[in-house]
Amino acid sequence: MATKTTAEKLATIQQGYTLEGATIELGAAIIDGELHKDAPVRLPLAMMNRHGLVAGATGTGKTVTLHMMAEQLSTAGVPVFLADIKGDLSGLATAAVGSDKLTARTQGIGQPWEGRAFPVEFLALGGDGNGVPVRATVTSFGPILLSRIMELNDTQESSLQLVFYFADKNGLELIDLKDLRAVIQFLTSDEGKDKLEELGGLSKATAGVILRELVNLEAQGLEKFFGEPEFDTAELLRTAPDGRGVVTCLELPTLQTKPMLFSTFLMWLLADLFEDLPEAGDLDKPKLVFFLDEAHLLFNGASKAFLDAITTTVRLIRSKGVGIFFVTQTPKDVPADVLGQLANRVQHALRAFTPEDAKALKATVSTFPLSDYDLEETLTSAGIGEAVITVMNEKGAPTPVALTRLRAPESVMGPAEDALVRSTVAGSALLGKYGTAVDNPSAYEKLTGKGAAPTGPAAPEPSGGGPAGQAAPAGYDVDAEARRIEEEILGRPSSRPAPTPPPAPRAPEPQPKPQPQSEPQPQSGGMMGDLGGVLGGALGGGLKSMARSMGTQLGRELLRGVFGTSSTRRRRR
Repeated sequence: MATKTTAEKLATIQQGYTLEGATIELGAAIIDGELHKDAPVRLPLAMMNRHGLVAGATGTGKTVTLHMMAEQLSTAGVPVFLADIKGDLSGLATAAVGSDKLTARTQGIGQPWEGRAFPVEFLALGGDGNGVPVRATVTSFGPILLSRIMELNDTQESSLQLVFYFADKNGLELIDLKDLRAVIQFLTSDEGKDKLEELGGLSKATAGVILRELVNLEAQGLEKFFGEPEFDTAELLRTAPDGRGVVTCLELPTLQTKPMLFSTFLMWLLADLFEDLPEAGDLDKPKLVFFLDEAHLLFNGASKAFLDAITTTVRLIRSKGVGIFFVTQTPKDVPADVLGQLANRVQHALRAFTPEDAKALKATVSTFPLSDYDLEETLTSAGIGEAVITVMNEKGAPTPVALTRLRAPESVMGPAEDALVRSTVAGSALLGKYGTAVDNPSAYEKLTGKGAAPTGPAAPEPSGGGPAGQAAPAGYDVDAEARRIEEEILGRPSSRPAPTPPPAPRAPEPQPKPQPQSEPQPQSGGMMGDLGGVLGGALGGGLKSMARSMGTQLGRELLRGVFGTSSTRRRRR
């Protein structure tokens, strides 16, 4: 095969990146060691929902790349979600100041540059940071995602799914961790043993293991991430009054101490969007672009059910107008089934210091189309702020591979001042909606007969203390058992407050006699039997036989999505 001249390589890239619609400008091509600002490299805005990968070794410029892409998406009116791992992305709210070095870079790639600030919303999981608190209810989070945080095995995960089914069926709202703890302790108590036997696939021993893992989460202080008011993921789809897309930055200041929680919480946000958004088809621009930084945390040690759910979400959420970009060090961090769906690739430099590095380099090269570059050499010699790029063009075909010097952001590349972040949060319309936690009566109160803590406005307390309106078991003390388990796990006295005497009992209100409802009887086999088999396979062995017998009650009792999620918004429909 004849070697192409520089002019021929230049013509290939110029032709490959000549696009008709709106684009995200990525930079200018480097060919045979020379920068060509007349060969711009760009990504069609309409193809941003075909998902993508931003990869590269530490310090090669991945964060700056997604910073630059977020700016242009916002300018185009597309909302953006960013997980701010290091705090660097908060600088989007502050206009950058030019310098001689910056001017030389922008002129070299033909970039007209002007310092600008962008509309930013700051969020923080459970208030762990300066942003508006983000919470999810336990029932919305679902058993698959919660199993991921608790690091349960497949058997335990299936058992937890049965606990969620029991709570759904008996009207026991799982708002926070103490609600789930109360349900498990009820099922493992003498009073709940009949209910436990009805579930079949849930043993008392396995329930005890789940209970200990759950109390361990509480002992680590993770209970503040679960509760109400639950965050409505539709807030991520907002635009500013001037038409620019709002850039939502989720602060993750303590990621290293809770990596599993944070990565799984991000997946909950995506799963909720997936379940709630209508089909949109092909759009001129996406409704939202979601950047998942430190993406390897999603997949490390993940169960098959969790990986299958991620794959399904990535495959189907495209048609709902949402694009996902995974940000990580090497493509090997992303499972093959997911990687095969990422059409847009921005690959920063890789290192080959060890045999494992060399193996990862060869694997990365094999994922790119044939090109005029020696990719093994190019990927190990690319400078900071340079990347090898190929994207999907408007016709759905890959563009030519191009080593690219990337554009410079127009806002500050680094943390914003604390005063600016605090003032932005204080002026946010979301603060009044999500700023104060509330503790409405839920499963804990129903099972123990105790009132909810007065942390905010609460709904009227329902009558009855146990499942389906049963009275709370005599002598049943969830908190006492939780204190005992916490002391056993941590080897020190429990930090939980001592119990307070219960209030004097009140005469129960007379309840109207429930009217019988006629339910159509499920037929053996047929569509519902097949559907039950599918659900049983997707949700775990513990649910398989039960799913087949649910018949027409399926949609009413198990309103859960691909991750087992079930948001408050969908349950109220």
